[in-house]
Amino acid sequence: MSSIDQRLADLGLQLPAPLAVPAGVRLPFRMVNVRGDRAFVSGHGPQNMDGTLAGPFGKVGRDVTPDEGYQLARLVALSMLGSLRRELGSLDRIAGWGRVFGMVNSAPGFVQQPGVINGFSDLVLTVFGDECGAHARSAVGMAELPFGAGVAVEIEAEVLLRS
Repeated sequence: MSSIDQRLADLGLQLPAPLAVPAGVRLPFRMVNVRGDRAFVSGHGPQNMDGTLAGPFGKVGRDVTPDEGYQLARLVALSMLGSLRRELGSLDRIAGWGRVFGMVNSAPGFVQQPGVINGFSDLVLTVFGDECGAHARSAVGMAELPFGAGVAVEIEAEVLLRS
């Protein structure tokens, strides 16, 4: 078992199945695009263990509380780690996290996006440690996010790879 897989197991965390794409949706791109020593990770939403999108759904600050948004951002981290493991073969290939771009489906006037995306950052730092897990980050509010269900959080990232 890889050291990151062991860390996930020690924390009681499991990675979900690949995304179960909603009916009528076509994704003509890779979830993880490896180029040299970098992996560009497409926007991921929160997933249940079976790969379906996880709720609660709607706008944070109206339908979803900031604490629920934080938990959804943690699920996004697990979703992304699942995609990275499938593409890289091992999460131990990650040498560092470069940047994270967090998008929150926000109700008008909601300004706590950084606190929501902290769910993602906190999990990455816990799993990878302060050095490898350190990353630059943006957290912004969006009027809408993909999939008619009203996904509350979507996050994309770039990671640096070991050979």
